[in-house]
Amino acid sequence: MGKYYDGDVEKRPRIQKLIDDLYDHMPEIEADRAVILTESYKETEDEPIILRRAKAFQAICEKLPITIRPGELIVGSNSRVARGCQVFPEYSFSWVEDEFDTFSTRTADPFHISEEAKQQLHEVYKYWKGKTTSDLATSFMTDETLLAMKHNIFTPGNYFYNGIGHFTVKYWEVLEIGYEGIMRKAEAELASHTVGEADYAERSAFLKAVIISCQAAIHYAGRYAVLAREEAAGCQDPVRKQELLAIAANCDRVPAKPAESFYEACQSFWFVQMLLQTESSGHSISPGRFDQYMYPYFKKDLDGGKITHEDAQELLDCIWVKLNDLNKVRDAASAEGFAGYSLFQNLIVGGQNEEGEDVTNDLSFMCIEAAMHVHLPAPSLSIRVWNGSPDELLLKAAKLTRTGIGLPAYYNDEVIIPAIMNRGVSLKDARGYNIIGCVEPQAPGKTDGWHDAAFFNMLRPLELVFTSGEDFGEQVGPKTMPVEEMTGFDQFYDAYKTQMNYFISLMVNADNSIDMAHARRCPLPYQSSMIDDCIARGKSLQEGGAVYNFTGPQGFGIANATDALYAIKTLVFEQKKVSMEEYKRALADNFGRGFSKERLTFLTREVVDQLAAAGKQVTPEIAAAVAAGFRDLKLPEETVKRYDELLKMIDELPKYGNDICEIDEFARDVAYTYTKPLEQYRNPRGGRFQAGLYPVSANVPLGAQTGATPDGRLANTPIADGVGPVAGRDVHGPTATANSVSHLDHFIASNGTLFNQKFHPSALSGMEGLQKFIALIRSFFDQKGMHMQFNVVSRETLLDAQAHPENYKNLVVRVAGYSALFTTLSRSLQDDIINRTTQGF
Repeated sequence: MGKYYDGDVEKRPRIQKLIDDLYDHMPEIEADRAVILTESYKETEDEPIILRRAKAFQAICEKLPITIRPGELIVGSNSRVARGCQVFPEYSFSWVEDEFDTFSTRTADPFHISEEAKQQLHEVYKYWKGKTTSDLATSFMTDETLLAMKHNIFTPGNYFYNGIGHFTVKYWEVLEIGYEGIMRKAEAELASHTVGEADYAERSAFLKAVIISCQAAIHYAGRYAVLAREEAAGCQDPVRKQELLAIAANCDRVPAKPAESFYEACQSFWFVQMLLQTESSGHSISPGRFDQYMYPYFKKDLDGGKITHEDAQELLDCIWVKLNDLNKVRDAASAEGFAGYSLFQNLIVGGQNEEGEDVTNDLSFMCIEAAMHVHLPAPSLSIRVWNGSPDELLLKAAKLTRTGIGLPAYYNDEVIIPAIMNRGVSLKDARGYNIIGCVEPQAPGKTDGWHDAAFFNMLRPLELVFTSGEDFGEQVGPKTMPVEEMTGFDQFYDAYKTQMNYFISLMVNADNSIDMAHARRCPLPYQSSMIDDCIARGKSLQEGGAVYNFTGPQGFGIANATDALYAIKTLVFEQKKVSMEEYKRALADNFGRGFSKERLTFLTREVVDQLAAAGKQVTPEIAAAVAAGFRDLKLPEETVKRYDELLKMIDELPKYGNDICEIDEFARDVAYTYTKPLEQYRNPRGGRFQAGLYPVSANVPLGAQTGATPDGRLANTPIADGVGPVAGRDVHGPTATANSVSHLDHFIASNGTLFNQKFHPSALSGMEGLQKFIALIRSFFDQKGMHMQFNVVSRETLLDAQAHPENYKNLVVRVAGYSALFTTLSRSLQDDIINRTTQGF
């Protein structure tokens, strides 16, 4: 036997039954949490907000309906129905009521909602008008910020409408000392202060809130112990009866006390994971280095003869299923950007310890095996890679990638560790990093990273260069020089940077406004009890209690912006084949391919306003006729021909993604127009902003809000995802593409970069295919790339799945920084995945 147990064991029948039960119905929205929360808030009107939050969490843990799903070994569900979800009116609510009648029919992430739940939520929402975090955040924002958001330059919707997520708590501490131990820490901290201290009132309220929250979690687990014994008493199956009694015994002990076995550690972990997503609607609650903090319990039981690899694997498989039971409802627009019911629960294996030694272990392999067994989107499995990573681990990971599930994602220690050290993280903490959500590195248990703080569309400022900052009749950005007056590319590029800098500052205003709103209205004491140094500092995570505080909004559209700016530079100013006036008209006319929907609306409104100003009565029929006239408008034949010639000239230019040094170095500079200006800004928690370069899947819906761009991209079509090239423009193979992406400065993008590639299954066939695949990853990482992830599926399979979804219910694909069931994605997102370049060796 080799150094590692490779985890290659048979999946037990229980696991498939749990999976089948999970997906035999549409997810459902439930009202229980919202009702309980609102009742609690009404009873605590005059108390400090931190205590109100703790008491609301306590009420939820006491009253939320509980259930043990048939056959499960790990218990704890925050919904009655599998894959159901609660709602969180304290963050935002109007969109929920607006979508009551469309939840079940929308294209992305549909949900069933009963008439009873609608009525309950309608009554609940009467209380919350003007009291949500989104209400307060909006009041903090400047008019210019709100105008930029209206025009889709950026969107901070993640925390604007939801709770704070994107963190890893100290799971290991709960396993080691239990919530009783954390309560003792809070009690000792409280006892060490006196009432005469300036901050005693706030500090004592926070520490009392931590104690209440820990008591609530203990009580919640106790309810499951009672329920398990009740079900055992009536159970006729002797095997299941013993399983229920074992569940009851686990819940009697954990998470109140330290875990004494691997089974208890699994159950304790799950209560933490599930309750974090009951206190708040923040997503990307990431288990982190699961193979490291769970390993001591596994090894102790294995060495003591108390568990076998097979039994331990079944417990892991059960946790993997439970991670897919959690769910979240988003508004329709956000659902398009996060399609696939994803919660981005990132779990990572491998990597180094604090001393820089590789710590791959048996659980690292068994976590990969769990993903093979369950074959579901969650968790977002990741693997840390460095020059000390064992080949056996990479081979096991490559075999999982070959299944087509889009897992794992691969991360480069030798970029990420120095990148986050550059942001002030100690070497010891940096070596212990894990990934949050999609691709965001973080020092676990010590960080409030505010990752995914906004999506910044780098193409919208480019559009505004052509209009001197005007967008559909409104002056949205700075009034830069008219493009017709520009005599050199530097003037154009400077105008772009001016627009970028202005909108980056407004995005910062939006993020900081939302940040302050969460601190004032929704601090999270349960979450804060498990992140350093909240207890010692006497303040919640939202108030700056963490050791490390960041805000990480991400820019996207680098490939399009690079190709677009290079086209302007070459065709207009160097080769002089096209005038700037002509280019501007071509973009406004969408290269003769019909007006964009936004321009069509604008032109129609202009004519309608002119008719009204002239005293004409404009009926809906007249407005519709005007719109139809513009929609059917045919440009002169010679104009269309010239636009075709322009598109051909653009197409013949070299493109990012083909290992062309001039283009790739230019792409590096284009990325700096976003990453460098952002570094100067600070957040209300005393931390700094750091850039990410990835769109999740928002490149599709936000592309639908973007006009034509100088790289030949048509209006309302997807923008390139992540830091990879525009789909179809990388024509020299996967290594050339990886070489191009490695030219970007991944170190400065310390909030994460995302690099997607798609391979035909034949490319990874046999041992030779796997070895070539591993060599590609090693080579890219040697050139200081940060991240890689892969789809291994043929275009033909995806097209057939689109046409016959009933035959592909279990087809999982990589979307962005996460995987999802292909058939649950919107049509536009499916098309985007299908159109990615298919590579081969």
